[in-house]
Amino acid sequence: MRIRYRQLLFKLFTWFIAEVTLTYVGLDNLADYSEYLKEQSAISITVSYAQS
Repeated sequence: MRIRYRQLLFKLFTWFIAEVTLTYVGLDNLADYSEYLKEQSAISITVSYAQS
C-alpha cells in the first residue's frame, strides 16, 4: 500500500486549521456534543436490538 503524503498532509493540515478555528469561535464543543449524542443513540439502538 502506497501512502500519498501530499494528500495526507493536506487533510491533516485542513483538519488542524478547522479544529483551531472552531475552538476559537466556540463551536468545537457543539460539534463534540453532537458526536456524543450520535454515539449514544447508536449505542442505545444496539442495546435495544440485543435485548429483543
